[in-house]
Amino acid sequence: MATVTLRANLIWVRSNDRGQALQFPLSRHNFTNGRFFLRKWGGNRAGSLPNRRFRVSCQIQTEEIQIRRCSPFLESSLLSGNCALVSDEWKAVPDIWRTSAEKYGDRIAVMDPYHDPPSNLTYKELEQEILDFSEGIRVIGIKPDEKLALFADNSCRWLVVDQGIMTTGAINVVRGSRSSVEELLQIYSHSESVGLAVDSPELFNRISETFHSKANMRFVVLLWGDKSSLSIEGVEGIPVFNYKEIIQLGQESRRAISDSTDVRKSYVYEAINSDDIATLVYTSGTTGNPKGVMLTHRNLLHQIQNLWDIVPAQVGDRFLSMLPPWHAYERACEYFTFTYGVEQVYTTVRNLKDDLRHYQPEYVISVPLVYETLYSGIQKQISTSSTARKLIALTFIKASLAYMEFKRIYEGKYLTRDQKQPSHLVSLLDWLWARIIAGLLWPIHALAKKLVYSKIHSAIGISKAGISGGGSLPSHVDKFFETIGVTVQNGYGLTESAPVVAARRPNCNVLGSVGHPIQHTEFKVVDSESGKVLPPGEKGIVKAKGPQVMKGYFKNEGATKQVLDEDGWLNTGDIGWIAPHHSRGRSRRCGGVIVLEGRAKDTIVLSTGENVEPAELEEAALRSPVIQQIVVIGQDQRRLGAIIVPNKEDALLLAKELSIVDANATDLSKDKLTNILYEELRKWTSGCSFQIGPILVVDKPFTIDSGLMTPTMKIQRDRVVSLYKEQIDDLYK
Repeated sequence: MATVTLRANLIWVRSNDRGQALQFPLSRHNFTNGRFFLRKWGGNRAGSLPNRRFRVSCQIQTEEIQIRRCSPFLESSLLSGNCALVSDEWKAVPDIWRTSAEKYGDRIAVMDPYHDPPSNLTYKELEQEILDFSEGIRVIGIKPDEKLALFADNSCRWLVVDQGIMTTGAINVVRGSRSSVEELLQIYSHSESVGLAVDSPELFNRISETFHSKANMRFVVLLWGDKSSLSIEGVEGIPVFNYKEIIQLGQESRRAISDSTDVRKSYVYEAINSDDIATLVYTSGTTGNPKGVMLTHRNLLHQIQNLWDIVPAQVGDRFLSMLPPWHAYERACEYFTFTYGVEQVYTTVRNLKDDLRHYQPEYVISVPLVYETLYSGIQKQISTSSTARKLIALTFIKASLAYMEFKRIYEGKYLTRDQKQPSHLVSLLDWLWARIIAGLLWPIHALAKKLVYSKIHSAIGISKAGISGGGSLPSHVDKFFETIGVTVQNGYGLTESAPVVAARRPNCNVLGSVGHPIQHTEFKVVDSESGKVLPPGEKGIVKAKGPQVMKGYFKNEGATKQVLDEDGWLNTGDIGWIAPHHSRGRSRRCGGVIVLEGRAKDTIVLSTGENVEPAELEEAALRSPVIQQIVVIGQDQRRLGAIIVPNKEDALLLAKELSIVDANATDLSKDKLTNILYEELRKWTSGCSFQIGPILVVDKPFTIDSGLMTPTMKIQRDRVVSLYKEQIDDLYK
């Protein structure tokens, strides 16, 4: 049986049969408050209540007071009406929008050129859109602490929906559209979500059959596209609203609350607490099922209030956004930058190259793969130039690399694990030698900047910095961008820490590290077996502690205890060390920076008992233009091997240069391709501690769609190894 309470110009619908709760505007009718009993209920895809499908009886009774939760500073007018103490201090993430709207009201906040319709929103418009959406979902029945799944990709509407959900005190459960149906269902069900906000009809139609039969959806909100494109079977009996309808419901309800004291008295508003859960982010880990990380408003506010040291954003700075917004790294950075009046432009992988040139952003926040792709594109352009241009460019780059190496030495930003610092005399001679050599190389570097690097700058944009996180930034890519004068700052974090715990600063950008801990964050390195705290320079398991560390894993106390101890230390699962503090010498400015060397769970143990960190070998191998992707293998074997996805086009070019095939050849035989890959591996990994033996060449790249990469573009090792298990076994026979 369903219960309907009418108040002023809204109908409140509760259905005990399907767990549905909806409110609908009744602007043309003047009802007396009362309770209605539905003899029969059936929702339709438009979210309306067709009269022919139920009968209504009425009993006049005392009106129920509805308790709501709100963002205390953003919606302070609602709290002040209830005599609550209102502060201008941010207590919840959505509070930032009132401050930003007041400071930067008519400035453009977001530009979304690739959705239909294209959208530009000022800070004031964005604030109002968030308020309208939050009220709209209150109208259709979302309550504090309920979970609402948000399965969508990067767009201005994602931001509004995300913040609108948080504003109500509800918890959003986020994921992107490229995840599998099974993964999305597992996340939806495990999180106990009551409704679904979905990116597009295409995504909904892909998941609708499974969700309709296995998930309890009170309603569906469509961010983009037309409801008429939805599968009829997928929405049968489920109210569906498009984005604009939710906004309109919110606008009407906000007007009613503002205009009518009686309506206002129907609600009691409570302030969101900073320790309330803001979002559930399911980890895209490379092994096992995703775990629901509970991030509180306090966790995220720590990021918002402490990232300026890393990214000193200024009003009007342009940021290019392309990462999945549900990823904690992109999300925290977006929240932070909007508090400084920046202009965010949404782009896609397909449009990135053109948008870099067109928008000339001050900052790009992205994962290492994007910087690797830019690096490969530049290298390819150089390699296909005329012989003279190629020789000049490569000579300049080689000289500049040497110049930057000596520059790091005399600036004191040269990493070392050695705890013993050099004598004063040795330090002085080292500094003097580096300064002289750098001085001799400087004219060549300056000429290179004018003739070569300036052209690269105009194509890339990124006038202030590229911020890299979400994975390991290869050292050759790091050094290359430093050489050509494009600042890349590497950072470090985990979903479990909301996510940033360390990052390189503009004034202390130590290559090879992930920088110093950010404010209010502590680090220690412990022995993996004894748990003993290790001194600086010694390698072990990295642990972090700070206000950004998660509340725990949702409904998974056992997993929480495995990574989070009673004192609040988070076991990152990463292997690394802390640079020793030196008062003199080439490492005098490196003290305290964090250096990572791989994941503990990725360690390969050979049958000889030797432990191998595959990241070093993979990073070295990927410097070869003919190796597109690589996974080092060898667990319990006598020697290492590798699964390689080749770049066949570059391999063919190399084969022609080496006269392995005729100049007119259009393809390579498998044997010749394998031989080239072996030679490239020897060439690029010769300086590593271990060498790779047998290799398995595969044609199909590892992709997100195939399930072999996470949505943040990290290779899922266990799945790759499992997929090619038989071939790997044959490889070692």
